[in-house]
Order: sequence, then C-alpha cells, then structure tokens
Amino acid sequence: MFKILEKQALNPTVTKMVVDAPFIAKKAEPGQFIILRVNAEGERIPLTIADYDREKGTVTIIFQIVGATTEALNHLNVGDCIHDFVGPLGTPSHIEENKKVAVIGGGVGCAIAYPVAKKLHEMNCTVHTITGFRNKDLVILEKEFRAVSDKFIMMTDDGSYGKKGVVTEALKELIESGEQYDEVIAIGPLIMMKFVAQTTKPYNIKTTVSMNPIMIDGTGMCGGCRLTVGGQTKFACVDGPDFDGHLVDFDEAMERASMYKPFERKAYEETCNLFAKEVQ
Repeated sequence: MFKILEKQALNPTVTKMVVDAPFIAKKAEPGQFIILRVNAEGERIPLTIADYDREKGTVTIIFQIVGATTEALNHLNVGDCIHDFVGPLGTPSHIEENKKVAVIGGGVGCAIAYPVAKKLHEMNCTVHTITGFRNKDLVILEKEFRAVSDKFIMMTDDGSYGKKGVVTEALKELIESGEQYDEVIAIGPLIMMKFVAQTTKPYNIKTTVSMNPIMIDGTGMCGGCRLTVGGQTKFACVDGPDFDGHLVDFDEAMERASMYKPFERKAYEETCNLFAKEVQ
C-alpha cells in the first residue's frame, strides 16, 4: 500500500499527488511512468512520473479526472493509500548535455514535460519552454517551468493569459527568428504533437514525442499500447513512451484512442453516481 502524503488541486480537473514510494523514487527518471490500481477491484492505468525526490522517497503524479479510475483516485485524500503503484516503467527520456532544446507542453501533458525540462536544465542545456492551455483557469506548473527555462512562453487558445494562439505558432516564430534547436520535445494531446512534428519537419529539427495510449500490463505482453512508428509496430510501454515524432502514425493513434472514449465516459458516469450515493 502506498500512502498519499500531499494532495493539491491544480485546476478544476487536474490533481497533483505526492506518494510515498521510496523504491520507485530511487530509480525513476524523466519520461518514465507508473501503473496503479486504486483498490483491489480497480483497473490498471498508467500515469507518468511528474517528479520524484530520492531523499524523501516520494513520487509525484499529476492526473486529469477523465475516467472512472481517475475519479476514484481523486476521492482519496492525504493519509489514504493507493493499492498498487508499480514502476518505474518505460524507457527514460534520452537527454544529452550541451544542447539547445525547445520543450512543448500541452494541457495536462505539461506534467510530463516538466521533469524533462527540469532534467535538461540540471544538465546545463539551454531550455526554451512553450506551454499551451485552452484558457487561464486550466494553467498548471507555470512557476515550475519558469524556474527551469531560459525562455518561457505561455499560450492560451482564447488569449485569456499569455499570448493568444497555439503552441505551434510560437514555435514557428522562434525558429524563423533564428533560434536553432538541437531537438524539440513535444508532450500533450495527440493532435498537438502531430502538428508540432509537422512544424519542425521542414526545418529538419529532431522532434521527440511522448506517446501514452491505453495500457494494461505495462510490460509489452498485452499489446494494448501498440502504435505504428516508421511503418513498424511498436509498444509504447517498452519501446517508448518517447518516439521520433516524424515517424509516428498519429492518425492511426488518434483513431484507436477515440474507440475507447464512449466506454471511458460510461465508466466515469457510473463511478460518479456511486460516490454520489455514498454521500447521500
């Protein structure tokens, strides 16, 4: 059992938890993830490690409340325990020293982008960060990103905070102004990562994306997280989650992801109704 030490609502639909998990904290690296079950009867879901503290033995997760399991997880409080918390899983992000990197985060994907930006900063790389959200109310981790970025740009779809527009507009503006990046790292919604890859391709800039599709076991045995990269089948859990953005078949990945949305919504509504009855 893994005790929740801290809990914080970052916005109306995104929650941050710090979990006591010393063995995972000891080995965790940016880009890796854990798989958890809220209780013995619960489903397994992957969540990227948003941060870790080896000395305190803690792992930070940040999740969006979109399905049954994240709704149940959000009902846990400080002092409660998560039944299963397994990891670190996946291949750590390949981070090199002395590089100039643009880190692009979209929505809750910023929780995955942050530890990557932090690690790059610690390795004395030049880090330019662009984050994008639908509006000001959904912004997360701004202070944290600013602390590890040599340049930071905030974008919102409606212009309620930072600059109005999408992350690809800011990225293209930087490139065309003369910024020369060794790599662009994009983490967020599939559609965002697709267009970031399309933006960088004409400039021949190495572009890495983080794929986090449906997973069950996280060890490559179930095949649920398969995707096509460069015409070959890959498994996000063991081959990734980082891949060459110019080789990922995003259209296929988006089609597969959309298949599960009706089931996810139904399970979420059933879980909400269950908690509502308990309150009554």
